[in-house]
Amino acid sequence: MSNSIFGHMEASLESYLNELATESASGDDRAVADLGRYELPRVIAALRALLDDHRPDEQGRCQGCRTRLFGRPPAPCRVYLTAHLCLLVTEEEGARSHQLGAPG
Repeated sequence: MSNSIFGHMEASLESYLNELATESASGDDRAVADLGRYELPRVIAALRALLDDHRPDEQGRCQGCRTRLFGRPPAPCRVYLTAHLCLLVTEEEGARSHQLGAPG
């Protein structure tokens, strides 16, 4: 890890996310409810701000991603693609697995 400002920011964000993951997985019901009430809105706001920086233009091209000289911005950009895959596709797979494993 670098001693740069980015390195410190990266380490503190990683620590924060690890704390959230640990507390949500092993905390008691009250602690998990507090996470949902106080920390989840902050995480949602951060994700929305990140996605706002990568909002597609009229042609569906990301204006936040850098491109090569004479290149076009990506569509979909990796930020939107990653968010979609992590939040929605994983959720759909989990729901399907849960439904398949449920007694019926």
